[in-house]
Amino acid sequence: MTTRVVSVLPDAPVSRAVDLMRRYGFSALPVANARYHLVGMISLLDVIRLRESQPWAAEDARVEEIMTTEPLSMAPTAKLEFVAHRMLSYGELRVMPIVHRRELVGVVTRSDLLRPSQPRRGLINRALDWAQGRGDDDQLERLARPIGGDPPAPDDAPVSRVMTSDVVTVGRGDLISTAVELLLRHRYTALPVVEPDRRLVGLMSEADALGSGRPRGDPLFSKTTHPRTVGAVMSTALVTIDATGTVGDARSIVADRGIRLLPVVDDVTLVGVVARSDLV
Repeated sequence: MTTRVVSVLPDAPVSRAVDLMRRYGFSALPVANARYHLVGMISLLDVIRLRESQPWAAEDARVEEIMTTEPLSMAPTAKLEFVAHRMLSYGELRVMPIVHRRELVGVVTRSDLLRPSQPRRGLINRALDWAQGRGDDDQLERLARPIGGDPPAPDDAPVSRVMTSDVVTVGRGDLISTAVELLLRHRYTALPVVEPDRRLVGLMSEADALGSGRPRGDPLFSKTTHPRTVGAVMSTALVTIDATGTVGDARSIVADRGIRLLPVVDDVTLVGVVARSDLV
């Protein structure tokens, strides 16, 4: 788990939570009070749904008004397979808060579960890491990126204005381990699966990879065999938006369907993707 957790206060403006999620590339944040007790979770989807249903309230809303007030959490002693099973059982859940005696002590993400297992360093060595600037704070600082640029695109703007056109993709015959490496390297939650002619045929997500068992020889689940290729585990029930669509269309689809990655297609050819962070 990550022990240095980026969190937000319940009475903070929603814009503060959005800034933190955009800065660090997170999809959700724990909400903790002044005593660092977990009181909720807020996600980019919560913000998108607020802006979709009550655009007049989005600017003045507080985190506590839209957060999930009884979030799932687990103890530091929980076994990894239980954490993974709980996160897969609740499809929307990508961040699991770790709580000890009501206090937020860490988080586990789907990406954490997909990374190769590494032994924890001893307490003295970890203290030396902190002293020499190699701790989680240093990692968070490297992850953080400046916030700025243009204001959110209006609803009637073309979706091409916010989409990413230089898309990282995989093929259905690629190994799951290859897809996992790309997910972790680029800090993505899903990858489009395309044919050589760029025809979109599926999506490969972190959840798909977790459901297949860990592809690096350390399965989270008690299966005797595991699928090896992307085509065996990818999702084929696709929700897409046409390249002629608008930002408002994309926001409505994401708010309604709760999806993390919205492929943009010209007929059946992939031309881009829109993530939740592109819509806030």
